[in-house]
Formats: sequence, structure tokens, C-alpha cells
Amino acid sequence: MSKKWSSEAVRWLDADEERAWRALRRMMIAIQSRTAHDLAAIGLSDPDYEVLSTLSERPGRASTLREQAAKMGWSRSRLSRHASRMEARGLVRREPDPDDGRGCYLVLTEDGLEALEDAAPIHLESVRRHVIDRLSPADLSALENIARKLEGPA
Repeated sequence: MSKKWSSEAVRWLDADEERAWRALRRMMIAIQSRTAHDLAAIGLSDPDYEVLSTLSERPGRASTLREQAAKMGWSRSRLSRHASRMEARGLVRREPDPDDGRGCYLVLTEDGLEALEDAAPIHLESVRRHVIDRLSPADLSALENIARKLEGPA
């Protein structure tokens, strides 16, 4: 072990905490990769699906780039590059944001809505197969409670 950290300054994980942390990481990676694989089979990525589904729920099927980036936990520049690829495929279009001269709205196109409508049943089946159907109602309740504790700011 490096001498950079003193044992008093670092709160090392005990064996139970380490097992729980590693199990959580393995679970997140497994679910993410499995559901991403299922979406990739129909030509969409997880971020594609997130953008399309979020926009479909918004008034006018539109959201500012800033709002969408915040929802996804991405920088505006990262989302802008991703949106450019989606725009080239006809899934979204950009419109100027009248409240922010440097910003824009992402708008779900008809092709994007059709892609989402085609993907939604496949994605939901994937979520069921990889998560929901493998857990009891008590497990689902516990998972929801844990997620709520972890999703907010620390």
C-alpha cells in the first residue's frame, strides 16, 4: 500500500462494506450491459433511448439541451455531440432557445417517435427479463428504497 494515505485519514471499507460495494458495482454493470445489448440489437444506444423517452414525455416533445444534459448527468458538450449523431439519423432536431442565445432545444422528430415506439416494448421486455421478473415484490420495494437514498446528493 502506498504511504500517501495514513490509515487514520482514510475510512477503509470493512469486509461487509467491500462485498456490498462490489456487488452493487457488478449489478449496475451487468444490468447496464444487458439492457444496452438488447437496445443495440435494434439500433439504439442507452443514451439514444434516454433522450427519445425523455423528449416524448415533455410538452411539445422538446427539452433544452441544458435540461436534458442535467437529467442524464452529462455535460452540455457531450450531449451536444451525441445529439448531432441522433440528428444525422433523423431522430431529433435542434431549434433555437429564445431564452438562451447560445442554447437550443432538442425536439423529438416523427422518426424519433417511431423509433421509440418500436423500441419501447423491446426495452421493457429487457428490463423485465434482467431485473423485474427476477425480484420479489419485497425485493423491488427494497431496491426502490435503496435507489431513493442513493440517487440524491450526498
